[in-house]
Amino acid sequence: MAPILSSSSSVQLPTRTRSASTLEDYRWLTSTDAQPWLVSPAANSGSLAAQVARLRSGLSPERTHLVLEQIELRAKARAKFAAAERMFFAPQALEQATDEIVAAYSFKGDRFCKAQRFAARGKVFDLCCGIGGDMLALAARGETVGVDRDPVMAILAEANARTLLPENHGDHHDVGRCEVQSCDVADVDVSACGAWHIDPDRRPAGRRTVLVDLHEPGPAVIDRILEQNRAAAVKLAPAARMPPEWIDSAELEWISRAWQCRQLVAWFGDLAHDAGGRRATVLVAAGPRSIVGLPGEEPPLAERIGRYLFEPDAAVLAAKLERQLAAEHALAAIAPGVAYWTGDRPILDTALDCFAVREVVPFRVPALRAWLRSREIGTLEIKKRGVDLDPARLRRELNLAGPQSATLLVARIGKRVTAILADRVGAP
Repeated sequence: MAPILSSSSSVQLPTRTRSASTLEDYRWLTSTDAQPWLVSPAANSGSLAAQVARLRSGLSPERTHLVLEQIELRAKARAKFAAAERMFFAPQALEQATDEIVAAYSFKGDRFCKAQRFAARGKVFDLCCGIGGDMLALAARGETVGVDRDPVMAILAEANARTLLPENHGDHHDVGRCEVQSCDVADVDVSACGAWHIDPDRRPAGRRTVLVDLHEPGPAVIDRILEQNRAAAVKLAPAARMPPEWIDSAELEWISRAWQCRQLVAWFGDLAHDAGGRRATVLVAAGPRSIVGLPGEEPPLAERIGRYLFEPDAAVLAAKLERQLAAEHALAAIAPGVAYWTGDRPILDTALDCFAVREVVPFRVPALRAWLRSREIGTLEIKKRGVDLDPARLRRELNLAGPQSATLLVARIGKRVTAILADRVGAP
């Protein structure tokens, strides 16, 4: 394959970067020469002005900017990558990057997990690889080629592969089982590879969009690549609006972690285990949990609010698989269109938050304030569904004080706004 980069060091960065750094500056940033500069400011407690002055004593303004920016990005990246302090990032690429848990989640060998669907596939291409979040997980299972048309992303992805993959220690583009190329993904031939993955840019014009037609590359280019090889995974935003033919032919999987729906993956070809079906996957420390099926009717309505209240995970709601999960546990909704369900027994399911109901009362702030004060509740988790409510403002109005804690769930039931005071059952 061609060398990773052939551009001269005078090439300027894409407009999304904030400095006038060159490609040579980024090569320096990812080299051993930059390591002392990256470590020293991070351990310094001085002011930003003092850090800049110290860096400027030995570096250009552009490299000073890159060092300070990298330290800031590494701090932000800790939520996504355990090895963030040794990795390299760019602002927008970090925001769009798949965190390592979502990228590599495993059902302990089950064929449905994300990276494991690519197992035994031989060479896999990760198109629009960015800084390499998915590429690193794919490379852990076999030979992988990362591709990004932005040469800066290619430099960062290659550095991350060298840093984190045991087989990838070497000079420049000699990175063992994970190679990185800088070119347009439309020019890549995937016909002979085992499968491919793509993460199209959702901000090609600078603002995030859920319209797949406005992504870069868009459906026309992705469809042309699909004609070469149908074994593909397309990573999208959870609320992405896809072409109808993708919805009909792909298996759609919504993946959540820490109660947030992180991404939607459209699986094509023989990577899809249920073409036209849907899957909601919840990632927790105990292991992933999946709900599968077709979008359908809402759960049945409850005649009353029972002893327990339940809130389904965001991935279940995004996939519109509420009916399947509610039916599994014989739960009913408290109101049409309200994602709070009820029952008379506790349920510990990682796809559900469970609350033991204390009181169900009309939503009136003075009465709530008196109730909370009488029980010395000073810590209150506030949740809402279908109600125009500012939790921060309500918390101030309630003027909480005391050593106890509780949860307040507010929802519209019929024409009335109802307050449900409850206690969490199990960890959030």
